Amino acid sequence: MRHHILCLGDSNTHGYCADPADCADSALFRFNEEERWTCLLQKALGEQYLVIEEGLSGRTTVFDDPVEEGLSALPYLRPCLKSHRAISLLVIMLGTNDAKSRLGANAHAIGRGMERLVQAAQSVDCWGPGGRPNILIIAPKAIEEAVYTSPVADEMGPGCVEKTRQLAAEYEEVARRNGCAFLDANTLDLACNGVDFMHLTRESHARLAAALARIIPTLM
Repeated sequence: MRHHILCLGDSNTHGYCADPADCADSALFRFNEEERWTCLLQKALGEQYLVIEEGLSGRTTVFDDPVEEGLSALPYLRPCLKSHRAISLLVIMLGTNDAKSRLGANAHAIGRGMERLVQAAQSVDCWGPGGRPNILIIAPKAIEEAVYTSPVADEMGPGCVEKTRQLAAEYEEVARRNGCAFLDANTLDLACNGVDFMHLTRESHARLAAALARIIPTLM
């Protein structure tokens, strides 16, 4: 069996494209299989690996959204992990949506949400040889300041930029406490599009995939 790499994330894992000029299938508002970081990662890693996309727009770590149901990763986690067993590596890149002002969570609370998610994943009987949990936490690219004058300003609300800038420090500590690998996506020279300033550009999908293709074999 190939190494199963499960990528659990939000719209930046699903491949949402807010800028029609930046993606081939602009009518779908989604980067295609030649553009999404998960698909590029699969190509880079090769046939020894199976990269599984689990991206959902609006997904949070553990917080229920009062406006739209089904967005917390926590209740979805166990069936997701069990259905894709045996898991060689779980990659979690979440937290951007947790920063919405209507959820009322600061960066520390979002970090606690990530920790709860990680500990729940570690308790599931889904892991590969030896049954040892193997998790990579990625702090997502911080939302850019211009979001406050963008079409999604009201959706995200005040404080979202500042909270996402603080997530890397929170997540790094969560990773240390729980024996997880950690990557700060803000160190990869990624960029957000010029429409909503929170979704990755096509070039940044490629950069993220290239970085993970270097890191993931060292975690096996």
